Amino acid sequence: MTSIAALYRDRDALPLRTRLVFTFGAVTALHAAAVVLLLAGTLNGGGQVLTLGLVATAYLAGVKHSYDCDHLAAIDNSTRKFVAQKQDPVSVGFAFSLGHSSVVTLAGALVIAGASMVGGLMEDGTAGNLALGLVGSGMSGLFLLAMGLFNGSAFAQSARAYRRVRNGAAVDPRDLEPQGLVARLLARPLARVRRPRNIYVIGFLFGLGFDTATTIGLLMMTTAASLAGVPPFTLLALPLAFAAAMTLCDSLNGLAMMRMYRSALDDPQRKLGFNALVTGISAVSALFIAVITLGGFVHAAFGLHDPVTAWLGSVELGDAGLLLVALLLAVWGGAALASRQPRNTSRQRN
Repeated sequence: MTSIAALYRDRDALPLRTRLVFTFGAVTALHAAAVVLLLAGTLNGGGQVLTLGLVATAYLAGVKHSYDCDHLAAIDNSTRKFVAQKQDPVSVGFAFSLGHSSVVTLAGALVIAGASMVGGLMEDGTAGNLALGLVGSGMSGLFLLAMGLFNGSAFAQSARAYRRVRNGAAVDPRDLEPQGLVARLLARPLARVRRPRNIYVIGFLFGLGFDTATTIGLLMMTTAASLAGVPPFTLLALPLAFAAAMTLCDSLNGLAMMRMYRSALDDPQRKLGFNALVTGISAVSALFIAVITLGGFVHAAFGLHDPVTAWLGSVELGDAGLLLVALLLAVWGGAALASRQPRNTSRQRN
């Protein structure tokens, strides 16, 4: 136990591959736990078809939820911040999704235990639902606003540097780091977000709102299955399957973002423009989602009836996440093809 504790304290000094093994080992452990609970529920007399259907539905709900636009923007912008600080943030996606799924898992466990208060938290108009919704939307909106401004500062810095390089200037390594007034103003608010593990708390706060269709659907499905007499082990497998799927997809997303931003730092002169473009997309997406989230927060908190905040509060960001993923992958793929073109041309000349 002493050696394990020492290894945990010194985890930031571990090799990149070792940290990857630990991160995806934890994801595998969540999958294994869900499978064990599924098998235990089946052996205890639960219908196999119903059991498999419920767990598969919960797993697919976790996959879908991981591509909500607020998830992607939070993971993407946090990864950009850590990479700019010369870190290798392999576990940003895992930490965020683990914090988010902790809320869902806790709520699912309370549903299984028969706690009626969870139904009140999911019901629109109740005091509990309003309070948690304000906490979740307020914290997520402010965090995305801060990260969007921080990365917006980095985008402005990269864009200026790109123009200078195109005019023949040399690349300054500081050109790829956020500087200026905005970065200095946000240094204190973001000071506590120093390591990827700090994102766990952000993910937990994001999950408090119970404001997404997939989260509410999972808990309602768990409630209905409990009333139908589904074995407790199977019921416990539902939130765990949801968490396993979400941590897998968010971990892969965080790893892809880390590789994307690190590739912009490995060869600054060639990829300075790519770095500016991707950072700009991340900043704009974070600011866009922050405006929508905070608009809904203001609408609910102050009981406004104007059409603008009412519309912002009704916007569903689930499908927009897939568009953001497609856009980032298209930019990454385009940059990879462009970087190979000069080498192919030189080979043809030779």
